Amino acid sequence: MAEIKVKLPQTGGCQCGAVRYELSGMPLTFYLCHCTECQKQSSSAFGESLRVRSADLRIDGQMAERLRTSPEGKSVLGRFCLKCGTRLFHSRPGYGETLNIKAGTLDDTSWLKPAGHIWTDSKQSWFEIGPGELSYPRQPENDHALIARWKKFTSISE
Repeated sequence: MAEIKVKLPQTGGCQCGAVRYELSGMPLTFYLCHCTECQKQSSSAFGESLRVRSADLRIDGQMAERLRTSPEGKSVLGRFCLKCGTRLFHSRPGYGETLNIKAGTLDDTSWLKPAGHIWTDSKQSWFEIGPGELSYPRQPENDHALIARWKKFTSISE
């Protein structure tokens, strides 16, 4: 597997440009979520989640929040642009000082390669997960394997 060089900072924002963000620290992991909620939210086959430290993220613009319950009965807080409704971030109480950037909102997504897949029990039947890729039928108990795999093939670009 070829090493991915992550150039920092990374920037992104909503569709209308009212909310912009800058990520200054190395992401902890990147994975694809195939749950039906992510499918509905993204209007696609999966959601893209880039786990980062909250302290490494600077956000400019007004956002709204929506608390929902996951299929496991846990709270998930989504943060959206107040003007256009683009979902930019989400977090759970168990995430501690981290959150997930909805990675499709990055200005440059060319460097993204998922460390794995979660909630594959509800993935679209036509989507193929390659041999050797990490795959979880539901929510993994922890993110250790996804984080370790991400660290194996990423580094900060100088």
